[in-house]
Amino acid sequence: MGLFFAQFSACQEAELEIKNTLPPAWAEEVIWYQIFVERFHNGDTSNDPRPVDIAGAYANPLPANWMITPWGQDWYADDNYFPALDSVKDWNGNPINTFDAKLQFRRYGGDLAGVLQKLDYLDSLGVTALYFNPINDAPSLHKYDARNWRHIDINFGPSPDADKEIIAQEDPADPNTWRFTSADSLFLKLIDAVHQRGMRLIIDYSWNHTGNEFWAWQDVLEKQEASAYRDWYWVKNWDNPTTDSNEFDYRGWFGVATLPEIKETQALDHTADIQAFEGNVYSEAVKDHIFTVTKRWLDPNGDGNPEDGVDGFRLDVAAEIPLGFWRDYRKVVKELNPQAYLIGEVWWKKFPHDLLNPAPYLKGDIFDAVMNYRWYRAARSYFNPAPDSSGSKDLTDSLISFSRNLRYGSSLALMNVSSSHDVPRLSTSLYNNTLYKFDAKVSQNSQYKINKPDAYTRQKQKALLLHQFTYVGAPQIYGGDEMGMWGADDPDNRKPLIWPELNFEKEAKHPLDLPRPGDVVVFDSTLFNYYRDLISMRRRYQALQKGKLEFLRDFEKQGLLVYERTWEEEHLLCIFNNTAQPKVWWPSSAQAEYKVIMTSAVIPEKREDDAWIIAPLSGLVLFY
Repeated sequence: MGLFFAQFSACQEAELEIKNTLPPAWAEEVIWYQIFVERFHNGDTSNDPRPVDIAGAYANPLPANWMITPWGQDWYADDNYFPALDSVKDWNGNPINTFDAKLQFRRYGGDLAGVLQKLDYLDSLGVTALYFNPINDAPSLHKYDARNWRHIDINFGPSPDADKEIIAQEDPADPNTWRFTSADSLFLKLIDAVHQRGMRLIIDYSWNHTGNEFWAWQDVLEKQEASAYRDWYWVKNWDNPTTDSNEFDYRGWFGVATLPEIKETQALDHTADIQAFEGNVYSEAVKDHIFTVTKRWLDPNGDGNPEDGVDGFRLDVAAEIPLGFWRDYRKVVKELNPQAYLIGEVWWKKFPHDLLNPAPYLKGDIFDAVMNYRWYRAARSYFNPAPDSSGSKDLTDSLISFSRNLRYGSSLALMNVSSSHDVPRLSTSLYNNTLYKFDAKVSQNSQYKINKPDAYTRQKQKALLLHQFTYVGAPQIYGGDEMGMWGADDPDNRKPLIWPELNFEKEAKHPLDLPRPGDVVVFDSTLFNYYRDLISMRRRYQALQKGKLEFLRDFEKQGLLVYERTWEEEHLLCIFNNTAQPKVWWPSSAQAEYKVIMTSAVIPEKREDDAWIIAPLSGLVLFY
C-alpha cells in the first residue's frame, strides 16, 4: 500500500467527523501561477507611480529626477537618479550606496489592467489558480508594508488621485465609512473575469506587521501613549516629551524599521529557532480590523454569498504569529466560505539549514496547506550537484519523512513551490552550486552566476519540473519562469516579465563591474510549450491530482528514483535519472504495456528484452 494512501486510510474516518478540517477539494486539482503585480505587465501607463505615491517606502526625499524605469532596460544598468541616492539613508540609517538597495526605488508600472490584459495568455498556458503577492495599498514595490489593508494599491487601479480622496474621507477604524475605490472596483472586475474562466484567485496578506505609513501607526507616532492604537504594536519605549532626545523604540519585523510589528500576547525571539507557539494577537481591536478586512474580500457585496470574492489567502510569515490567532482566523474565513483556501508561509526554523515542520499548522484547525519549501529544497539537492546534493535514496527518505504526521488531504493541497519572489528563479537556482537561498546573489557571493543559464541547466530544470508535476501536491509556477527568465535572489528575482511582444536590451552589465556574457533577453517559446505540456498532463490524469503514491525502492540501487501514482484505473509510473550516465530500467512485469506519456529529454529507447534506457539527467512518465 502506498505511503500517503496508508496514512490517509488511518485517519480518514476521524477527519470526516470534523467540519471544515479538510482542505477544499479544488486545492488538489489546481496549477498555481504566482503574480507579482508591479513586475507583471503595465496595462495602463496613466496610473504609473510618482514620487508622491512611493514616499515612505525606504527613504525621503526621493531624488528630483526620479521616474519609473523603462520595461525593457538592462536590469543591471543604472537609472539616471541612482547617483543621487548615494547621500541618502534608509529608515534603518544605512546608506543607500549599493546596487541592491537602489533597486528598491525602482518602479515599472505593473498594474491590474495588465493582469486583465494577460488572462488569455494564462488561459493558453493552462494554469487554473492565481496567487497574488500583496496588492493592498502600500508605497513599496512588494506591498508588504501596507498603508492600509482595506484598499487595493492606488497605482494598481485607473485613478490614483481620486482613490486618495476617497480614502482620505473614510474613518479607517469604522467600516461603515469605507467605500470602494477605482482600484478596488477593478480588482472586483478581475475576480469576476478569473472566475468566468473557471480559475481560482487568492491574495497575500501579512498580519504580522504594517508599513510605517499605515494609518494606525501614524497615529501612534503622533500621539504616542495617547493614541487609541497604542496596544496594536510592540512599543518598547515611549518618547519622553520633557527631553530633547527621542526615546521612542519599537519592534520591526526582523528589525526592519519600516515594518512595525503587530503586538501579540507573547513575543517571538528572532534570535532563536522559530517554533510554532501558542497565544494570540494582543489587541481585540486590531484583530477585529483584520477580520473585517478579510471578510471584505471574501464577500465584497456583503450578501452572504462569497462567489464575488477571493478564493482564499496566502498568509505571510505565518510561523511568526501565534496559533490561537490562526485558529480564530480560520473560523472567520470558513464560516463565510467553507471552500476558501488558507495557505501559510511556514518556512525557516533557523536559516540556512533548518526548515520548519508544518505539522502543527495542518491538523485541520489552522491552515489547509503551507508553501512546500521542504519539497523543493530536497528535489533541488537531487537534480542539482550542489553542496547538499543527494541520491535517489536520500530524496525518497526525505520525502517520506516530510509526509509523517501530515494528513493525506493536507499533502495533496500543499503548494509545491519551485521559485518565488523570495528565492532565486528556478533556472538560476539550478545554475549555481550553492546551498538553497544561501549566498544566492552577487552582493553576498561575487562568484554567483547571474547570466543566462546554459543548456545543461535547462536539462536539470525540465527534469525537476517533471518531478514537480507528478508529485503529491499542487505545482506552482512563479510568473516568468515559463518564459525562460533567470535571476538571483531578491531583488534580481523581481525583474519585469519578458513578454514576447516587447523589446529588451541585452543584459550585459554586472552590478560589481565584473566581466560577464552579454545575454539576449527574449521569450522562450520552447520552454513555454514544455510547461504547457506539463500542465496538460497534470490536468488530464486524476492520479496526478489525488492518486496514492508509492515509491519503488528496489530501483535505488540502479541510481533511479521511481514512484507510482494510481487512481482507480489510472496507473502512472514516474522514473528519474539524476546521473550523467544513461540507466537501464527493467519493468516489474513483462506483460504490462507501457505507453510514454511525457519525458523531459528524448523519447526513451525500449530494448528487445523489454528494458528501457533512461537518458542522463532526465525524467520519464509511463502509463500502464
